[in-house]
Amino acid sequence: MAEISVGSSYNVLNSNSITYEERQKQIKEEENREKESREKAKKSPFKNFVQVNKDYYKAEDWLMAKSPIAYRIFKFLINEMDDYNAVVCSYKVLQENFGVSQDTIRRAIKILKEKNYVYVYKSGTSNVYAVNKNIVWNSWGTNYKYAKFGANIILSESEQEKSVQAEIKMIKEKKIILNEE
Repeated sequence: MAEISVGSSYNVLNSNSITYEERQKQIKEEENREKESREKAKKSPFKNFVQVNKDYYKAEDWLMAKSPIAYRIFKFLINEMDDYNAVVCSYKVLQENFGVSQDTIRRAIKILKEKNYVYVYKSGTSNVYAVNKNIVWNSWGTNYKYAKFGANIILSESEQEKSVQAEIKMIKEKKIILNEE
């Protein structure tokens, strides 16, 4: 893709030259197309579906037999991933969700990484898990090239600062009170 040159006026000597107004119009049109696409996806009866490569089934059987916890974590990541196959969470979130030790999580993630079920990237103390798009895909085929960019972020209450934990507790208590009425 060629670079475009944006300026206050059109440069007749550069075929990739456009004005600020033309570029703003392009950006607005692109934003509208993306918005329409998101709205269409929200209304789709298939929004809760994932696409699975049939070649993956043998690997799934292997994973279930080799490490049931790795399999469960993989399914958790698939269930929580966004439309770009990514999810951000810490080991603590996984520990609390599965009721196992950090070493167990570490061993399971190691298997998932070594066998290319997931790719793991660091973001501070949390991990960004990108599910292998050749195994499972959570969006329209047109988003395939964008895997690994967006992310659903899952936070553990116990990892938060005391003030945030107190806020969460108050929110939970409000929900209980509201539900009892």
